[in-house]
Amino acid sequence: MLTLQVIKENPQEVVARLAKKHFDAEEVIAKVLDYDQKRRTAQLQLDNTLAEMNQLSKSIGALMKEGKRDEADANKAKVATLKEGVKEVEAEMKTAEEEMTTLLLTIPNLPCDAVPAGKLPEDNVVERTGGEMPNLGSDALPHWDLCKKYDLIDFELGVKITGSGFPVYKGKGARLQRALINFFLDNARDAGYLEIQPPYVVNAASGYGTGQLPDKEGQMYHCQLDDLYLIPTAEVPVTNIYRDVILEAKDLPIKNTAYSACFRREAGSYGKDVRGLNRLHQFDKVEIVQIANPADSYQILDEMVNYVQTLVEKLELPWRILRLCGGDMSFTSALTFDFEVYSAAQERWLEVSSVSNFESYQANRLKCRFRSEDKKPQLCHTLNGSAMALPRIVAAILENNQTPEGIRIPKALVPYTGFEIID
Repeated sequence: MLTLQVIKENPQEVVARLAKKHFDAEEVIAKVLDYDQKRRTAQLQLDNTLAEMNQLSKSIGALMKEGKRDEADANKAKVATLKEGVKEVEAEMKTAEEEMTTLLLTIPNLPCDAVPAGKLPEDNVVERTGGEMPNLGSDALPHWDLCKKYDLIDFELGVKITGSGFPVYKGKGARLQRALINFFLDNARDAGYLEIQPPYVVNAASGYGTGQLPDKEGQMYHCQLDDLYLIPTAEVPVTNIYRDVILEAKDLPIKNTAYSACFRREAGSYGKDVRGLNRLHQFDKVEIVQIANPADSYQILDEMVNYVQTLVEKLELPWRILRLCGGDMSFTSALTFDFEVYSAAQERWLEVSSVSNFESYQANRLKCRFRSEDKKPQLCHTLNGSAMALPRIVAAILENNQTPEGIRIPKALVPYTGFEIID
């Protein structure tokens, strides 16, 4: 969440910057400042009362020694009365603090200056493109038909077992899935990321730490009996490793990667854009996460974007990178780059990765800090990226590489699949 200091220093600038995300912050910022004033007023009253109690307590012993029992008893009565007042003031402070924190959790992160204005995906800026567009014939099949033809993924069986959005991978489809996971993990390790195997369920504190709660609560699967949440991405458990931790500046940046299944309710999703692998409730993804010194985080963001670019290039997919406009960004991000690959059979671009800098927004929730020598701890910056999400990558690989003989496997994947063609 935003720090109170940032809001207090220039509340109007905060309101103006959040307007780029199409979030009207005027009222909520005013309420935050009001609760902060109430909290500080109560704190001053509490400090004065405690100081008075301290003086009275010191005087009681002296008065007793002087034989002034009545005055000592009167001071005791004053102390007792002040103690009751202290309880009331402490309750006021607690209420103001809780109300202020509740409001702060509803305020999105500030977009950085590089975020373009706009509200719709059409307003995103294309940063660069690459790869060769496939030239398929008019009889080219979309991936859901290819999966049926070659018995790779059974969508109907997934509906029988669980429901829509939970496909069953079979044979070479399952092997392709596993090959991509290992390919992405090996590339991440070669790039200096430490592999983590995280839990697939997290507690509420972890959800609040990375900003999924309360903003995305309706999109998460909730195990109510245990009050645990199925993870929407490995970003959540991996970043929460550093919750309530003070790191040393010399150890930054910290680079982690993790494979996980991801679970998203995707409430309200319907239509052609959700067919086949285009939008699932359960899918596989390899994530990269970095904890960084604020001075380095935007250079690191560029490095992460360049790294993800190498993955789509190795997979021989046509790609483009978008710098997201304010209206298309996530709640927690300060700057996001999306990767899309072109689906030749569907004749449209498919999002396969988001790479984001959250600046100190998550770190403030997490209390993730670092300390330079002889300096007070300060908030880290956190970054993460999909490297990569599998479903649409699989869709694009199947569609773009279909031939009369079968589906060709990209050369970089052959050592992982153990086969060159699906026939």
